[in-house]
Amino acid sequence: MKLPIITTLRKRAEAASVDSPLAYIDTYWEQLVRTNTEDRGTLIGLPNPYIIPSRDDHDHYNFEEQYYWDTYFTLLGLVEPKYEQLATGMVENLIVLFKRFGLIPNASRMYFTSRSQPPLLTSMIFHVYETFGKDKEWLLEHMKIAQAEYEQVWMNARHPQWHKVHKGLSRYYQIDVLHDLAEAESGWDMTPRFERKCLDYLPIDLNALLYKYELDFARAADIANEAAEAKKWRVAAVARKRAINELMWGKLRGFFFDYNYQKKELGGVWSLAGYYTMWAGLATPEQAARMVKNLSKFEKKGGLTTTTKPLIDMSMFGSLKTQWAYPNGWAPLHYMVIEGLRCYGYHEEADRITAKWLHTNLVWFKRHGVFMEKYNVVNPRKHPLEGVYPSQTGFGWTNGVFVHLARNQSQQ
Repeated sequence: MKLPIITTLRKRAEAASVDSPLAYIDTYWEQLVRTNTEDRGTLIGLPNPYIIPSRDDHDHYNFEEQYYWDTYFTLLGLVEPKYEQLATGMVENLIVLFKRFGLIPNASRMYFTSRSQPPLLTSMIFHVYETFGKDKEWLLEHMKIAQAEYEQVWMNARHPQWHKVHKGLSRYYQIDVLHDLAEAESGWDMTPRFERKCLDYLPIDLNALLYKYELDFARAADIANEAAEAKKWRVAAVARKRAINELMWGKLRGFFFDYNYQKKELGGVWSLAGYYTMWAGLATPEQAARMVKNLSKFEKKGGLTTTTKPLIDMSMFGSLKTQWAYPNGWAPLHYMVIEGLRCYGYHEEADRITAKWLHTNLVWFKRHGVFMEKYNVVNPRKHPLEGVYPSQTGFGWTNGVFVHLARNQSQQ
């Protein structure tokens, strides 16, 4: 008989309890809340309070803005009734940003309006709708905005939003048509996935997210009793799934990869982005089984590495620091993989990875009294590999995913 996962965690973390970290997070949210209703310098005014990723008064690198994709993973930790207004308001802020700028910027800064971030708006809308019991009218009103984002940004085939480029699939883009800034739109700034040529790639995570958008639009249409509309979106999802399988599934390697549509070849970097297909429900059961076998390529003592270990040291070529890579592990990617595994019934694997990730978080918290933006999952007691900006403490999405995973595991 298996020990309950929380008992296992306490044993592995030398009796460290999740209760203290959860209480810490619950009070720490207050330190991350900002209210800024008017434009101030480069900071864009938003109508509602919001959570920033991190706060460190002793650091020269500080956040004061709301980030797009961070918001989804932060919302996962805001599930108590007392957070309804804050969580709803953060989604409303993103809607306001879209209406004002024609896209949801990377974050609420004027200098971020040239690019977006991974599209998770429909998932945020459904999260708030289900968590706080919003009515049907609220859902449908907000999903209309998400459809506009889908069409005007992610399925746009013209500059300045030239995302759709090949066989109905989309890439990351940026108004100045710069590879590195398009890579920043991916949220993975920076990563070896795109070989500093991000504009040339169809990213597997982006297209899995857009597949999820299409299914979410179909689901909303079902709720609205609009059968023809639901069918339209499911047809679109089937077409995207077909194109993804044709171009991005590595049959011999049993994994989904980014696709270089300029060279017409699969990328060579193994990354956790491939598991977005399981989270979105796009992978077939047979594909999922092969991907689960490949978990060992990423699984280390402290969780999952973002990419597999490179065969050579890329720093010798003068590349930007790639923090979205080995040996670092990130909360949003662990969430995607764990939930993807559960979607296909791989609960033992999901439990094992959850235990490792929570253990890494718990041990660091016990030693340092903080949560981190990312962790070194190969050597969890060591600091993570830094990127183009210093490692941050806090941390919004780490906190949100920790709350989600700890709560869900304790209920199993």
